Amino acid sequence: MTSPANVAGREHLRLFCGLPLPDEALDRLVAWQQAELGDVGARPVSRDQLHVTLAFLGRRDAGEVAAVAAALRDAAAAAEPPLLQAVRYRETRSVGMVVLAEEAELAERLEALGVFERERRPWLPHVTVLRFRERPRLDPPPPDLGPVVPSDAALYNSVLRSTGAQYEVLESVALGG
Repeated sequence: MTSPANVAGREHLRLFCGLPLPDEALDRLVAWQQAELGDVGARPVSRDQLHVTLAFLGRRDAGEVAAVAAALRDAAAAAEPPLLQAVRYRETRSVGMVVLAEEAELAERLEALGVFERERRPWLPHVTVLRFRERPRLDPPPPDLGPVVPSDAALYNSVLRSTGAQYEVLESVALGG
């Protein structure tokens, strides 16, 4: 477990809960990015920024970080490490993502603790792999990551920069206690 990062001096943060990926899954994902996403005038997300987004919490007061981190610790301690598999590639207006088979246990626990509220549309656990200004309309097969079993969950801060969002881990906790 890591200690929360210092967020002093920031009034609001863009928080989300996610799962850091094991090294083997990262290696396969980066190889897939290079082979399938190629040179399409978009920016691939760098290896050190790849993770599974589970629950986007949105803009929160910096004073809420400790409570959200505590809720994540409680939810992660009770959650079994998930088995994730890539099922498809999907694009939104500004990002390309690999959608993963539904794994909702940790998100459900966060919701029960009052930290996360699902949107009306179905939430898709995903890994953002590409950023763009103009949608390239790609349709690659999903990467062959094999079964992925993350061991940790993390509370992230999404910092918007001109090159796209950068993710800072505020706290990392083991899944399943």
